Amino acid sequence: MPTFHALFSAVALTASLASAAPQPATVRVDYTHAGNALSDQYALERVLIEPLPWPGNSARNFDDSNRGQNRVEVSDAKTGDLLYARDFSTIFGEWRSTEEALKMSRSFHESVRFPKPDRPVKVRILKRDERQLFSVAWSVDVDTDAPDVIRKLPPAPVKPIPIKVSGASPDKVDLLILGDGYTALELKKFEADARRLAAHLFDVSPFKERANDFNVWAMAVPTQESGVSRPSTGVHHASALGTRYDIFGSERYVLTLDNRALRDLAQYAPYEFIEILVNNDTYGGGGIFGQFSTAAAGNAWSNYLFVHEFGHHFAGLADEYYTSPVAYQSSEARMEPWEPNVTALRDPAQLKWRRHVQAGTPLPTAWPKDDYEAYSRAYQKRRAALRAANRPEAEMNALFEEDLAHTKALFARAPQRNAIGAFEGANYEAKGYYRPAMQCLMFDRSEQFCPVCQDGITDIIDLYAGYKM
Repeated sequence: MPTFHALFSAVALTASLASAAPQPATVRVDYTHAGNALSDQYALERVLIEPLPWPGNSARNFDDSNRGQNRVEVSDAKTGDLLYARDFSTIFGEWRSTEEALKMSRSFHESVRFPKPDRPVKVRILKRDERQLFSVAWSVDVDTDAPDVIRKLPPAPVKPIPIKVSGASPDKVDLLILGDGYTALELKKFEADARRLAAHLFDVSPFKERANDFNVWAMAVPTQESGVSRPSTGVHHASALGTRYDIFGSERYVLTLDNRALRDLAQYAPYEFIEILVNNDTYGGGGIFGQFSTAAAGNAWSNYLFVHEFGHHFAGLADEYYTSPVAYQSSEARMEPWEPNVTALRDPAQLKWRRHVQAGTPLPTAWPKDDYEAYSRAYQKRRAALRAANRPEAEMNALFEEDLAHTKALFARAPQRNAIGAFEGANYEAKGYYRPAMQCLMFDRSEQFCPVCQDGITDIIDLYAGYKM
């Protein structure tokens, strides 16, 4: 078997041969983002040069996906010429839609990364305004050759494990799987979990068809205790990334709020996307577009969790379900969402996935909504009761199996079962938002993405590893 060092050296050699010039260094700008539901502010923390070269391709420096709540733009400080741009979302953006954000202010740590320029630049963070257009929220001048830029970093606490190496990083999507809550004795389990879940990702279209466009790496810093914190049950564990359940009061929502710890570890592997595996059996996960996603590796539904949450993080796909309780506050406004798989359907003739809609399909599209909601209300009560009683996870898994079987049986009798249309109920709202298909991996625990979600994923694969024309 080749050693990690041999594999890593081979990839680096391939990268150097595949590029006309050496890859630029990777710049990271760390900053704080603070505020509440009504206002926000930014402040620079530090600029550093990461240990590894930029993993991306300079031919793909500009993002035309028009997704996310925010965009980073890096421009020549003198001429204003745009050098790099990427869209993303933030945890702050989600938190400010919660009830807590109406009562207090909080501060979140954030980062943006870009290839090192050969001149001083202006880094701008843009956010969507009330028209859903990007406008500048903050800008800062950055000279990556300035004396206060951090250039020397500690040695890597652990080395990346190559899970799947398809070629040079600049021509591939680099996915980094991080582990949290794995003890030193469980590191082999982490590697097995990472391999198992990565293999499943590439069994699901369109990742299946584009598997050779991905590299996958894995890293985990061992913890003293097995599993991550779940405060609602009195479980508090220290871990390298600080990942935990109960984010924003939702028992199944798993994130880390320690962005600095996350980036300080991830920088030792080539990456553009991150999924964190938590070493827990309890159902849970989360995903932020352009930041990271999480999944409970020990849960019976870990395959689904890994892919569903990665759909949020990788492609900015919206949740299409709407009967589960969430932390966000509902709004009466129904602006057209930026997510590619939900719509407010203000103008059916301009439906963003209209190319998938067959002639004669009505918009909105009928489905057994009343029957589904009646069952779902009872199901959610049973689910809440199981959690309140802290029942064994096997009982929750059985309930999920029952729910999926009921939904499949109900939908099997529906006339528009296989149609692409506009089905009301999506984006956490029963009214006013529509999803493309009756059933999809972003709607429930089914196995496949609908064609519209597949398109949304393919667009991002192309952004990072598109075929050369």
